[in-house]
Amino acid sequence: MTKRILVVEDNQKNRVLLRDLLMYHGYEVIEAENGEEGIQKARENHPDLILMDLQLPVVDGFAAAKVLKDTPETADIKIIAVTSFAMKGDREKVIESKFDDYLSKPIDTRQLPRVVKSLLGDDQ
Repeated sequence: MTKRILVVEDNQKNRVLLRDLLMYHGYEVIEAENGEEGIQKARENHPDLILMDLQLPVVDGFAAAKVLKDTPETADIKIIAVTSFAMKGDREKVIESKFDDYLSKPIDTRQLPRVVKSLLGDDQ
């Protein structure tokens, strides 16, 4: 069965890149443009994984991840932070903030599929 991934990203170019890359690797992709929409789509679709930007309009990625991880219906969904925060200590801060993993921008198109497959336990 095809795994479903929710991409929560306000930048259209980044969203298209993530969508196209994930679809190329055989995943179904759902998209959201802000944290509030991401929370709603996660509740409605219960994706296998969420890729979430941290600097989002309406509700930022940190707050959205907290809501999802603190809600029993969505607490089991793995969430990867995808962010331009790439300073020393940022990864640790993100992992402590309810995220399961962290990828920095610009997106490494070889690393992303490996991280996704690892978190999903895919043998694709």
